[in-house]
Amino acid sequence: MTDTNIFKQRLESERVTLEEQLATVGQPSTANPGEWEATQKDTELESDIHDQADHLDEYQENRAILDVLNSQHREVAAALARIENGTYGTCEVCNEEIEADRLEADPSAKTCKAHMS
Repeated sequence: MTDTNIFKQRLESERVTLEEQLATVGQPSTANPGEWEATQKDTELESDIHDQADHLDEYQENRAILDVLNSQHREVAAALARIENGTYGTCEVCNEEIEADRLEADPSAKTCKAHMS
């Protein structure tokens, strides 16, 4: 049986770190709670077309970064939910226990080694 307390602490710490990273490129979404959206500077006030282009490039980069961070944030939140509902450490495919070394490597893992892909 998996000792979830250690993994819960690691996942909560990872969630805080992810939210700090998300805040550097976005803000919480009002349309989709639990998700983040990229922030964009108001380019209408910019008279220089080059500044407008720079802001657009920055926004596109923020969106790409946000996509990755949002995905990681969802995985961590889902793992914490599994801890709360008592299914953490159980493979979602075969219902067998996920190997300890797999959880050590990826605390948000939802499948055993045989079913990871």
